[in-house]
Amino acid sequence: MYEQMVTARYYEEQLQEEYLVGKQPAFDISAGPIPGELHLAAGHEASSAGVCLHLRDDDTVTAPHRPHHVAIAKGVDLKKMTAEIFGRKTGLCRGKGGHMHLFDPDVNFACSGIIAQGCPPAVGAAMAAKKRNTDSVAVAFLGDGAIDQGGFLESLNLASVHDLPVVFVIEDNDWAISMPKDRVTDVEDGSRRAWGFDLPGERVDSDDAVAVAEAAGKAIARARDGNGPTLLEVQVHRRMGHFMGDAEAYRPEADIERAKQLDSIERIADDLRSHGVEDDELDEIRERAHERVDDAISWAKEQPEPSPEEAYENVFTNPPAKAATDGGNQGGD
Repeated sequence: MYEQMVTARYYEEQLQEEYLVGKQPAFDISAGPIPGELHLAAGHEASSAGVCLHLRDDDTVTAPHRPHHVAIAKGVDLKKMTAEIFGRKTGLCRGKGGHMHLFDPDVNFACSGIIAQGCPPAVGAAMAAKKRNTDSVAVAFLGDGAIDQGGFLESLNLASVHDLPVVFVIEDNDWAISMPKDRVTDVEDGSRRAWGFDLPGERVDSDDAVAVAEAAGKAIARARDGNGPTLLEVQVHRRMGHFMGDAEAYRPEADIERAKQLDSIERIADDLRSHGVEDDELDEIRERAHERVDDAISWAKEQPEPSPEEAYENVFTNPPAKAATDGGNQGGD
């Protein structure tokens, strides 16, 4: 978990530097090597590391618009993901999806920029696993600003009604974009949303990867054993703005400093030291993580950009010719 968390933090710090190239002094969202928006999840690493510790490649994970830490913990190909973020044709989606729309079928990972969008597909994957009589599970990550969305609430209902092997993980960073959580919902603890759907709900009050792993381990085992869905909420801390270029004028300086002081990576490093892990070993893990990230970014920047004509390719998957010709005859005419 420590290595995944260090990898994710350093990865986003490096993306931050790359993203700002060419965009200053007057911020130009279309300029630089990474055009478009970029949402970073520094401070969220404990939730993904603790949950994904219990997952396999055949388990499905969906993430929101702040997805990199989850993708890394799930085992998404780092080089292909980075190439996608840089808009290169060797990326996961041939450079067309960008950082909010990553898809890696090798490890069953997907994400979306639409709030709560990942909940219904996760429920669908869980339903498929149940119908196939496998012990695969699905996990949907979402932010605290998504807990009032219809897609989330409807997914909880469907998962409960069909007793599906799915776990919903709310990452509570106290902010719904630029709005404090208490101004957009009257539920202080998002795990209480489970009460209305007769399923277990649990909150982890700190961004402690070990505590998250313990709670997630029970929830995922419950799902894998055929005992239905669980809703978890994990307290995390947003160390950066909602998106790159966000001046955060709405956010008190004290809250920003507080988030920086509450560092889940330092917490787990201290835990490891208390269990006899030497600083030399922690340094070795960090160096290995940094080397992996640096290599992925260097590789991605060397990859070719897609030609304009490729915008029309791989947009739709057409049905097989036989299905197209036979489909119309099933009704008689």
